[in-house]
Order: sequence, then structure tokens, then C-alpha cells
Amino acid sequence: MGETARRTFIAAIVVVAVVAATLALWELRILIALIFLGLVLAAAMRPGIDALARHRIPRPLGVALHYLGIAGVLALLLWVVVPSAVDQIGQAIGGVPTSKEELAQQAKHSSGLKHEILSGVQRWLDNLPSAGGLFRGAVSLGIKAFEILVGIFFVFATAAYWIFERDRTMRLVLSGVPRERRRVIRDTWELIDAKLGAFVRGQLVLIAFVAIVLSLCFWAIGVPFWLLLGVFAGIVEIVPVIGPIAAGALAIGVGLTESWQIALGAGLAVLIVRLVEDYVVIPRVMGHVTGLSPLLVLVSVTAVGLLLGGFYVLLAIPAVAVLATLVDVIVRNKDPADEDVPTVLFAKES
Repeated sequence: MGETARRTFIAAIVVVAVVAATLALWELRILIALIFLGLVLAAAMRPGIDALARHRIPRPLGVALHYLGIAGVLALLLWVVVPSAVDQIGQAIGGVPTSKEELAQQAKHSSGLKHEILSGVQRWLDNLPSAGGLFRGAVSLGIKAFEILVGIFFVFATAAYWIFERDRTMRLVLSGVPRERRRVIRDTWELIDAKLGAFVRGQLVLIAFVAIVLSLCFWAIGVPFWLLLGVFAGIVEIVPVIGPIAAGALAIGVGLTESWQIALGAGLAVLIVRLVEDYVVIPRVMGHVTGLSPLLVLVSVTAVGLLLGGFYVLLAIPAVAVLATLVDVIVRNKDPADEDVPTVLFAKES
């Protein structure tokens, strides 16, 4: 009886500890996601920083140059895109009713899809909160924006620290495992790092490709707000599977405001660019970086979106790629040193 009671007590403690750890991880999920995002960013920058280090540029300066490069690209994007986007938004607003009376008048004399849209906007305006509610909403929006800025700073700081501390952490971890397993663990670690870095750099190339090509296609077809739609299509390329579908649906919807021919052209443009991306660009740029099947990507993205929310969808593929690599090494006994990962934008070291 005493032995049974002791085992029951130990089992209860283990169960409580597991439940408590699970709840703690769930509450800290946003922090864990930001840390993981920082590690992914560090993996993307590491080859560039190592290349600069081989040219006698210190790693801290290399990190600073990468961050300045990111800031420069964003500034260039704002300088090139924003003026045109503002003009297109102004054109869109110019055709939109500026008061509830004008909106009601247009909704009354319109029909079809336009009538449904205007009626929906009118109902939304009727349900707007009072001035006090708008003020509270503005304060809440400001707080949320500040939290996002803090999160971005945290991610970049984590990435910078991990650039400097990864090798030291790896040595510390390897010192606590049997000597015969150190090589496999080190090679697995480096393989995961290489996959994550190649995936991020490849995604950036795909975003630029989709945004530029689709913007030009929409402009040639005559789709209204072609630049906004092209940039949107490039941005949502971050969200696998769902992003391209959303971009195509939006382009077709905007095209329908002009004619069915333009809507058809917009849909065909999105489809053709997607096919070129899938069969030409991705195999040449990224190859099989993550080693994940399209079905697994779809299921992973959908499950993460439903369980955790939209933000975590961005990390779905990197997280599943890490798990798949661990399964290959631990369960399927693959040698990580034999895996070949596309470097994307960086030549392999000889």
C-alpha cells in the first residue's frame, strides 16, 4: 500500500507539472513566437554576416549594416510606392460618397454588387460608436501600435544577440551530451539553421517577384489601383496557400468594378504568375528548402491559423520544417550532414 501510494503521488506530481508547464507555455506563446522569429531572422542574416567577417568586417558592424540595409529597402519602398499609392487611394476616395446622405442616395439608385457594397457600408456607418467610443478606440489602437513596435524591437534585438551567442550556446549544449552524438546534434542544428535562413531569403525574393510582376500585369490590363493590388499580392505571399488565393480574389473583385473582361484578365494574370512561380521561380530560387509537401503545408497553416491566430501563421512553415528535420534525424535515422539545402543568394563555402 505504501509503495502504491508513493507511485500515485509521483504520478500526480508529474501530471500537475506537465499541465502547469503547458499552461505557462500557452500564456507565453507570443513571447516564444517573437523569440523564434528572432532566431529565424538571425538564420537569414548569418551567411551575409559571415561573408563580411571573412573580409575583416566585425560581426557587430555586419549586423548594423544588415539592419541599415533593411531600413534602406523599406525607405526606398516607401519613396517609390507611397506617392503612387496615395494618388490611387485619392482616386478611389474621389468616387466614394463623403456623407451618409450621399451614400444613402447612391445605395438607393444602384443595383447588383455595387448596391450590396454600398448598403453594407451604410449599415456599418449606422452602427459606428459615439465620439467617446471612437476616442477609446483610438487609445486602444495607439496602445496596440506601441506594442507592435516593442515586439519588432524585441525581434531585432533577439536576432542580433543570437548572431553572437549561437556558437557559444551550441558548445554549451554539446558539452552535456555523449561524445558520440555530438556530431549529429551539431550537424542537425546547422541544417535547421540553414533551412530557416534559406527559407526567409527565398520568401523575400518571391515577395519582390510577385509584387513587381503582378503590378506591371495589372497596369497593362487596366485594373484599377494596380499598384496597391500588386503590393498587396506580394505582401500576402508571406501567408502560404491562403495569401495567393486572397490576392487573386481581390484582384478579380476590383476588376469586376470595371468589366468582366478586366476581372478575367486579372484572374488569369494571378494564375499565370502563380504557375510560373511554382514551376520556374521556386525550384530555381528555393528548391526544396523545407522538404515539406504541399498538403502538409496547407494543413499546418490552416491548423496554426485556427488554433493560435493569424500572426502565428507566419511561423507555421518554419516551425513545421524544424519538426520535420528532427523527425528525419531522430526517427528515420537520416544523417544531417548528407542533406543538401539551397543557400539562396549566398554561395556555398568550399
